[in-house]
Amino acid sequence: MPIPFNEKELEVIGEAPSFFGPPTPIYNYPVTPREAFRKMYERDPVWECGGGESSMFAPAVIPDNVARGFVFDGSGHPPAQDKEINPDMFGIEWEYVQQVGGSMVRPGKPLMEDANEWREKVKFPDIDKWDWEGAAKANANFFRPDQFHVAWFLTGWFERLISFMDFEAAAYALIDEDQQDAVKELFFALSDLYIKIFDKMLQYFPEIDSFCIHDDWAGQKSTFFSPATAAEVIVPAMRKVTDHLHAKGIWCDLHSCGQELLQIPNFIKGGWDSWTGQAMNDTHLQYELYGDKIILGVMPDPVPEGATEEEARALARDFANKFCSREKISTASMYGAGMTRAYREELYKQSRINYSK
Repeated sequence: MPIPFNEKELEVIGEAPSFFGPPTPIYNYPVTPREAFRKMYERDPVWECGGGESSMFAPAVIPDNVARGFVFDGSGHPPAQDKEINPDMFGIEWEYVQQVGGSMVRPGKPLMEDANEWREKVKFPDIDKWDWEGAAKANANFFRPDQFHVAWFLTGWFERLISFMDFEAAAYALIDEDQQDAVKELFFALSDLYIKIFDKMLQYFPEIDSFCIHDDWAGQKSTFFSPATAAEVIVPAMRKVTDHLHAKGIWCDLHSCGQELLQIPNFIKGGWDSWTGQAMNDTHLQYELYGDKIILGVMPDPVPEGATEEEARALARDFANKFCSREKISTASMYGAGMTRAYREELYKQSRINYSK
């Protein structure tokens, strides 16, 4: 049932860090941010969520998080250092590059040159040997009850194939008739592994509300492969994971970089509840086409330099009236830099009014 808006909610009681731009103000919300994020996924939104309601969890117990320099947990694991080398769960070595803030597979001969070799060359990890008990103890005080907890999982299906074969060979394997069946088998084997990992995570970290799984499919201008190829080779393996998580009451967010307009129907077929496109995407058009089928991050137009407070508020009201309705909800994209404090306040207020109807 919708919750009526009260002006007292606009009292700022704190701030939340933001990936891009200044911190996000925390208002005197009528429900906790965690509940608001859950209700958004349940298609019963309270306000336009914009990232400050959720927190990231990427524990060091997952070798990939260490290899990728992407540990966000309570273990006290030290930040990755430039040129630091660590193996992922398959033994692939990644080297951290300080300048770009991330890791790359170390140059050299790839693990395999033909996808048909995967059963002989890909060594699946024994996840029961990972220190789950120690990780649970290390994160006993990490989770906040008012936050929606998103467990991030790097290197999904196509990205994993790249790590085994390098990009060119992996892209070719998707469409090569002699390799396609092997790729499909590998992707389903990966899904089975990921399901076991996610079950372990939910056992030892029951605070998790959703998983954000990475699988980049596109570059700056277009996708790496056709929608038909994705639908045939990748989507069925994805769907096995999302169906499993949904059966456990867990939401599924896809993190897939690049210009993905043509692939959004496959995100929907893959069972993803949400996806946020980067700045090269026309998120307004994507919302218009697909916002009733998947929750999309929509990018607010930046407030022009020199704009008055009222002009900023007018832009926020316009955004809310276009993209915040109970029939077709959205999130304010975390990539939407340039939102002033007045804009954020007005967006919160107008979205509350719209969603309370």
